Amino acid sequence: MTEKKRNSFPFPLFVMFFVLSLPGPLLVLSQCSQKPVIFNFGDSNSDTGGFSEGLGLRFGPPSGRVFFHKPSGRLCDGRLMIDFLCESVGSDYLTPYLRSVGSNFTNGVNFAISGSATLPKDRPFNLYIQVMQFLQFQSRSLEFIPKGYKDLVDEEGFNNAIYTIDIGQNDLAGSFTYLSYSQVIQRIPSFVTEIKNAIWTIYQHGGRNFWVHNTGPLGCLPQKLATASTNASDIDNHGCLQSLNNAAKEFNTLLKAACGELRSALMNATIVYVDIYAIKYDLIANAVLNGFENPSTACCGYGGPPYNFNQSVTCGMPGFNVCNEGLKYVSWDGVHYTEAANGVFASKILSSQYSSPKLHFNFFCNN
Repeated sequence: MTEKKRNSFPFPLFVMFFVLSLPGPLLVLSQCSQKPVIFNFGDSNSDTGGFSEGLGLRFGPPSGRVFFHKPSGRLCDGRLMIDFLCESVGSDYLTPYLRSVGSNFTNGVNFAISGSATLPKDRPFNLYIQVMQFLQFQSRSLEFIPKGYKDLVDEEGFNNAIYTIDIGQNDLAGSFTYLSYSQVIQRIPSFVTEIKNAIWTIYQHGGRNFWVHNTGPLGCLPQKLATASTNASDIDNHGCLQSLNNAAKEFNTLLKAACGELRSALMNATIVYVDIYAIKYDLIANAVLNGFENPSTACCGYGGPPYNFNQSVTCGMPGFNVCNEGLKYVSWDGVHYTEAANGVFASKILSSQYSSPKLHFNFFCNN
């Protein structure tokens, strides 16, 4: 069942296509011997308000309804995976780099911006630009701290920080809008190279601890299922598009190899590769067993089953509908995940069973 939302803030259609796309399970807090500093780079999967701050757009209701009880700049009904990871090590939620009022960067910065990709690298706010923002933040912090400025990160903080990276989904999604499958596959090495270059650059400026997420099952997103022209042979046993998922797997294979190469090349660096694809696909494949509703249906959208997604009436636009709060959906708006799903993802990340090497997230704040 769904309930109609009225008088809500209209969510512009272009925003949905510019960006990606019960509280979660209780997470065991990981004790840290020192307060961790986290610098995050990515897209809407980990954007805690950068897009909203940068473009002056407020994501209205029903976003944020579950945990924050108001819009929080996240394209979600509550917390993201990065929020749960911060909670697990006792850190405050990351402040977006572009927030001009009320910012406190002592525990790190979130450079992630919804809609970001790796290429073209000079387009705001793609990964290269995010790294350039980091370098400027680092330079100015080290310049201003001796002058008495507070709420910044010192040199030791930069050296011991955790650098988290979660990007690539938009590169694949965007490429499939105008390229054939084989052409998309040919472009993937260039996406991975940009991530590799970002890690190299951060390393050259003191970074030593990297936490890298691969990309999720693109072909399982309700948006893709509702808008793609497909035939039955491209649908797998769990209702996902095999071609899009195969491209994601190819991206992940190359990204894992790149992380291995960097481990050998970067002295005293720790690079953890996390199989987010396996984590997300497992929940989608076993959604009902885990108490979730149909994973191919968006909680917030328009059109009803099977996908509740319509590119002309996206979540927050006049006429949309939204599932009751008590129901556990995997997909929030057809592109992004719900807090309930993000909580499950985070708990599996924290288990270290999907990490290579198998290090816990709190390894960095106890090392």
